[in-house]
Amino acid sequence: MKIKEILLIVVCRRIYPLSGSIPCFIFADLASMNQAAFKKFLDQKAAQYNNPLFIGSDPIFVPHQFEKLQDKEIAGFFAAILAWGHRKIILKNALHLTALMDGSPHDFILHHEEKDLKRFLHFRHRTFNATDLLYCIYFFREYYALHDSLETAFSSHLRPGDETVENALAGFRNTFFAHEHPQRSEKHISNPAKNSACKRLNMFLRWMVRHDEQGVDFGIWKSIASSQLVCPLDIHVSRVAKRFGLLQSDQVSWKAAVSLTDELRIFDAGDPVKYDFALFGLGVEERFV
Repeated sequence: MKIKEILLIVVCRRIYPLSGSIPCFIFADLASMNQAAFKKFLDQKAAQYNNPLFIGSDPIFVPHQFEKLQDKEIAGFFAAILAWGHRKIILKNALHLTALMDGSPHDFILHHEEKDLKRFLHFRHRTFNATDLLYCIYFFREYYALHDSLETAFSSHLRPGDETVENALAGFRNTFFAHEHPQRSEKHISNPAKNSACKRLNMFLRWMVRHDEQGVDFGIWKSIASSQLVCPLDIHVSRVAKRFGLLQSDQVSWKAAVSLTDELRIFDAGDPVKYDFALFGLGVEERFV
């Protein structure tokens, strides 16, 4: 299906939601739809959903509760890792987790005692359980004892000329599991080398790296460029992207995520992932499939 045909359906669903046919004059109005018009449409949708009004229903709400850089990193990491399933449950569990850390994740990570870990023994979010959580806390304690920011756990693995964050994600995973760890926990940190779409880690990087004037993403990490980010790809984004002809495959994979991002670079080479707002909003808020 061509872009102009998709946009035609979008317009007609808004104007004639109950109509069994599409008026001919609508065809005439959109017959000349081109790449510039499609970019305008995507930009409008990105602006619509890149809006603080939507923060409260999104996992990014969790790190927005904090001012300290390290608190944003830790709370954001857990919110992203837990981000599968119903969004209300994601928010509930991620906020509960930061509350268990006494509302000060960084301070808790650095200064907790062994007895303080008992409060986490019954924590569970889908398949992420206390075993996984306790290893995360252990990793963060070891890491923040030596580093001021989680940024370097990703950025130190980038190589000159890297067009995407693929090496940053693979390197972070190696760093994260450099300590003795439960084998089961490996499934929670995706690996682009295994062709995983790495949706949750890419979403976390979007939060930390992207900067604009809208106040949704934080833009607190400076050593990774927005142009290197890869679009967080899940089933919702995939379906919308495929309907728009931005994706050819049904597979939600690293290859597909990079391919989609390459297509989005046509519309904004410096910030392709801003269109994550448009595609996700269309898929989840407007149920456009």
